[in-house]
Amino acid sequence: MPYMIDRRRLLGAMTCLALMPAFSFAEDKTPATGSTPKTIAEQLADYVAATQYSALPPDIVERVKAHFIDAMGCAIGAINQPQVQQVRSVALAAMPGGVSTLIGTTHKTSMDLASFANGAAVRYFDLNDSYAGKEVGHPSDNITPCLAVAEAQKCSGQDLILAIALAYEIDCQLLDTVQISARGWDHPNFSLPAAALAAGKLMRLSTHQLTEAVNLSFAGHMAMNQTRLQVLSNWKGLADAEAGRNAVFAVQLARAGLTGPAPAFEGNAGFFKQISGPFTLDTELFGGRAGTFKIAECQVKPYPAQALLQTAIVAAARVGKAIPDTASVKSIVIATTRAGHQYSAESPDKFAPKTRETADHSLPYIVVRAMLDHEIKDSSYSDEALQDPRLVALLKKLTVEEDDVLTKMSPQRLPTRVTVTLEDGRVITEQVDDLPGFGGKPLDRRGTEEKFFRSVNGVWSQKQSQAFFDVAWQLDQQRDLSHLLRLMIVKA
Repeated sequence: MPYMIDRRRLLGAMTCLALMPAFSFAEDKTPATGSTPKTIAEQLADYVAATQYSALPPDIVERVKAHFIDAMGCAIGAINQPQVQQVRSVALAAMPGGVSTLIGTTHKTSMDLASFANGAAVRYFDLNDSYAGKEVGHPSDNITPCLAVAEAQKCSGQDLILAIALAYEIDCQLLDTVQISARGWDHPNFSLPAAALAAGKLMRLSTHQLTEAVNLSFAGHMAMNQTRLQVLSNWKGLADAEAGRNAVFAVQLARAGLTGPAPAFEGNAGFFKQISGPFTLDTELFGGRAGTFKIAECQVKPYPAQALLQTAIVAAARVGKAIPDTASVKSIVIATTRAGHQYSAESPDKFAPKTRETADHSLPYIVVRAMLDHEIKDSSYSDEALQDPRLVALLKKLTVEEDDVLTKMSPQRLPTRVTVTLEDGRVITEQVDDLPGFGGKPLDRRGTEEKFFRSVNGVWSQKQSQAFFDVAWQLDQQRDLSHLLRLMIVKA
């Protein structure tokens, strides 16, 4: 009997199989609305793959050129700084004789190490551009990975311009979308996909490979916000350069056919769960589609200090000029935005900075130094300046307050108000809301060049700078980057 039962079951199964053609196992015709939505990495890859140079309006091409020139000025100006030289020596020792040039030299190394070393130079003085959204970041930190890859791949100036515009777009869109610093993470995490996708565009990766480049860039490279808290170290100026290095390496892996953990954003232990919390991006609103490219909203900084402190420098300098004697100061009150307080005055270290990196991110220090000197420059962070007895005395009379009215003006503006009360009862107040070069008020070519001259002063002559301008302003006409890079060599 057990045998007969099994036989009947077998015959029944065979009958079902025989009837199968009567049931449709054809391709699913379910409408696309029922399909699995694309991940954020896939959406970003689609956007980058589809966007061509023709999507860039003339004013955006001009903005890219201006920000590229500004970043190169920052890099050339810092080329002889010990920290920049140390990073360069590491890059050359690890990979001498590569495919990508170390800015200002004839030396070459690998794409990723050139990106890192050049990024360290661009960022050193904290003078390169910035963008303020829910997070404040430095989109120009993504220029050096684009430059290193574009040179190695023998890309044209137009290729480089498009890659830079895309890197800015993705970085700024992410900076607009979510604040991760409050959860203990640093903004260079947004540079990982931005630089990876831009570099991937230059390497002409497929959409699938671009997606994997994002996945691989996130795989093991998350930056902690301790970089910007308490006593700041050399790493403050290297964190975004490291993001670019990792992004370029991730793109090389993706081009070779390797895959990364996915979905990078939405996964069970992905970016949302570990770092940011959930958010959405609508790439249809990005530049080249329904939106304006975000590079148009970036700020070019006139002073070597954190972006949030730029207006404070001008306000403090004006107050300082109106005070006959700083010894007559009874109290100093700085009114700033929530972000200004959080990033620049949140700990005792900001009221008694011991390092350059802490000082150029310290609202109290910057205000007092600008009151005393009526400006901020590289020497504002020397050991002598940090230990100035006049500065130490004034810092003890200073308080910082968050002003809701100022907070509501940000991030479109980054306002600061400095109020000084003198011993005789007089009150001097200056409020500065924004500056030329901030979003919506871009510098013209003359303004861009004037800042460049200040940045490279003592390193390049005006004649060399002008020769560089003649080619850089025509970047879209360059068939490759070799001539431009030769013009950037720093002569002994």
